[in-house]
Amino acid sequence: MTYEVKMRIDKFLWCVRLFKTRSLATEACNAGKITIDGQAVKPSREVKPGITFTYRNAGINYVYEVKDLPKSRVGAPLVKNYLENKTPQEELEKLEMIRLAKAFARPKGMGRPTKKERRDIESFLDED
Repeated sequence: MTYEVKMRIDKFLWCVRLFKTRSLATEACNAGKITIDGQAVKPSREVKPGITFTYRNAGINYVYEVKDLPKSRVGAPLVKNYLENKTPQEELEKLEMIRLAKAFARPKGMGRPTKKERRDIESFLDED
């Protein structure tokens, strides 16, 4: 007797540590952040090895392929046995641009830059 091994997508996302709790994974599915073949999936959608899904977070589309299904939540070093990151290079470059933009952002409540800070900013920008 053979049967196909499947797992709910919300449980899988939690097991491979993409989300801290299963309820957060369920909320992401309900919000349409998890898609398979361009279609938003419900948390009860079953996944099996070989399926590719997209996870949208902070404007970046991460693409993952399911390699295998874990029995339960796995440790961080073992995630690579169950999930393969296939995110395109353009998306990773977008992520780097967002990180750089945040580095230049002034924390809220800091007020206007001082004269010295403004000169430092201008000299930094002029070096390019």
